[in-house]
Amino acid sequence: MAKEGFNWKSLFINEESNNTNTSSTENSAKVTDQKFPEQTPIHTMPNVTPTDSGSNPFLGEILEVYEKGFETLNSQGFDFFELYKSVSAVGITNPQSYQMAFAMGKSLNPAITKEFLLEKASFYITEIEKVHAGYAATGEKRKNELMASITNDRNNLAKSISELEIKIAQLQEELSARKLELEKLNSIDAFTEINQKIEANNIAKQRILESINTVANGVKQYL
Repeated sequence: MAKEGFNWKSLFINEESNNTNTSSTENSAKVTDQKFPEQTPIHTMPNVTPTDSGSNPFLGEILEVYEKGFETLNSQGFDFFELYKSVSAVGITNPQSYQMAFAMGKSLNPAITKEFLLEKASFYITEIEKVHAGYAATGEKRKNELMASITNDRNNLAKSISELEIKIAQLQEELSARKLELEKLNSIDAFTEINQKIEANNIAKQRILESINTVANGVKQYL
């Protein structure tokens, strides 16, 4: 009989990642079946647009994990797995490859039938679907958590920006008021008035002293 469960590592783990690379910490982690590694929340909106499978950089890696998982389900002896491998090697669209693989299987186990092979194929499909469903559910959960975190961060940043804009506006008003005060202090009219008063004070003193000295000299001269 087949081995129980896949016992795969997470589809989204890159076991070859350098442990010194902090940007790929999640990719180097090891987790149990159908578990995603903890991810550090990011603060940029993810690209949620579905990508073309031909350009998906993770497709080859994840497909390899599925193939290895498929292999772990294989039981001893010839069954659908061995037929699958044999047919895949020759050509899955070549009818003769099926006949050759089936003949080889019959030579190893005369009791093998078409119905047995289809039953085993159904088993493999069911097991793969189970694992896929687990990863899909976990992936959607992690994506939703990430989106919620990003939304929260965006709202907090928007609020902070709004508060800063209000403070900047207040500072700009205060700056304008201070500039106006400075202009008043440097006003030409104010300095002119003060200078004129100082000048008048000097002239008045000079004139009164001149008139006093003139009279004093007259006293000296005429009396």
